[in-house]
Amino acid sequence: MGRRKIYHARLMYARPFIDSLDFATNGREISGEVQFSEMPRLLDILENPQGSFKYTIQGGTDSQGTNFLAISVDGQCSLRCQRCLNKMGYPLRLDTRLFLRDQTSLDALGDDDEEFDSILADMQLSVLDLLEEEILLSLPIAPKHEFSACQAAVDENAHGQEKKPFAALAKMKRN
Repeated sequence: MGRRKIYHARLMYARPFIDSLDFATNGREISGEVQFSEMPRLLDILENPQGSFKYTIQGGTDSQGTNFLAISVDGQCSLRCQRCLNKMGYPLRLDTRLFLRDQTSLDALGDDDEEFDSILADMQLSVLDLLEEEILLSLPIAPKHEFSACQAAVDENAHGQEKKPFAALAKMKRN
């Protein structure tokens, strides 16, 4: 009986892999919930590793016969505002479609040839790595609160004037 519990625990935490081409061709779907703590590259960006997000990956083929993966992510994460350096909640909403290509067609495409992103079709595609990459690409480079909600803006308004770092240079230029 003890073995069975360990076996199930291992299955719960196994990293899911898919054969992306087979997955898309047969219109399969996978969904679940992932803890942010399972995504090491994302942890470097998050202000707080607590929480999770829900995802769905659905395979399909478009009218031109191109296989794709449709990815949806929904959750809430915490980033650090680059204006005031305080924690800020950020809605994690992602709906994207990735076309599956072989290496030859990916090399021939170039960077700006497609309206949609493409990835290499992989027989052992890590679902978590794919999700982590798409989330990282969707996050803002320099996240900031709305100006009215930012602590830095509140501090500027409390002092009655906006800080102007080049004001001293402007005075020197006038003289």
